[in-house]
Amino acid sequence: MSIELEYLIYCIEEYKRRHGTNGKETYQLFEQSGASQYIIDHYDALHTAGIEYTLDDIDGMLQR
Repeated sequence: MSIELEYLIYCIEEYKRRHGTNGKETYQLFEQSGASQYIIDHYDALHTAGIEYTLDDIDGMLQR
């Protein structure tokens, strides 16, 4: 498993904790919104900024 995929899974787990959703809902949301690909494509920047920044960034994406 790639480090990018591991970080994506971590983000999904943290996002579902933050928002009280289940894993399936969160995974579908990330896939449909493009958040999964965004996290993988921007892993280098996102993982150094921290999980809170990443989750805030994803929240912003989803509100658009």
